[in-house]
Amino acid sequence: MNIHEYQGKALLKEFGAPVSRGVAIFSAEEAEAAARELGGPLWVVKSQIHAGGRGKGKFKEAEAGEKGGVRLAKSIDEVKEFASQMLGKTLVTVQTGDAGKQVNRLYIEDGSDIEKEFYLSALVDRATGSVAFVVSTEGGMDIEQVAHDTPEKIHTITVDPATGAMPHHGRAVAKALGLSGDLAKQATDLTIKLYNAFVSKDMEMLEINPLIVTTDGKLRCLDAKVSFDSNALYRHPDVQKL
Repeated sequence: MNIHEYQGKALLKEFGAPVSRGVAIFSAEEAEAAARELGGPLWVVKSQIHAGGRGKGKFKEAEAGEKGGVRLAKSIDEVKEFASQMLGKTLVTVQTGDAGKQVNRLYIEDGSDIEKEFYLSALVDRATGSVAFVVSTEGGMDIEQVAHDTPEKIHTITVDPATGAMPHHGRAVAKALGLSGDLAKQATDLTIKLYNAFVSKDMEMLEINPLIVTTDGKLRCLDAKVSFDSNALYRHPDVQKL
């Protein structure tokens, strides 16, 4: 079972992970209120579909405009305009195939000043029952392409389920991303929080692409793709309602 980005971020926020403020909307009329609530001066209007590559995707309908499924807005009027263009239209990405997917909801989010982008994911190692963190300095990229072209830029850190995530796992993540000082401490803290979220919610896969460093030196989960082990869902009625 997959959930949308805004739902995944709400789960991560429960565990203290740093995510941007955002509001999910289902109609163009809700876009203005969402933009005013967030306050600006920059907003990101994100299509919510179960597929990657939204930013580089293209809408089938000409009235949706030439921009992709993730758009930066610099005014409330622009937020409203993008919402009107995108809702109800069909977004085609590298993962949807030619048929595309209809955009029925958007996520209006605070814009971020980005200094660096990283890739981070967590998944279950079926052979050992452990959780493996996969990290790379090549954030915002298709991780399969990175693995093919520059496999040395992908690092895997395995967590023994008997101990759970420990500070040394977080330090290994920080080292793999080339982080030091306060950012390394943030990475250590984030690794433990993400592990706790992953295990507590019986996640099957958690992908943050990108994990960013802001210009004021903060780590932030700029995207969140979450899927669950369907066999374990009965233990989480809160997740089933998402």
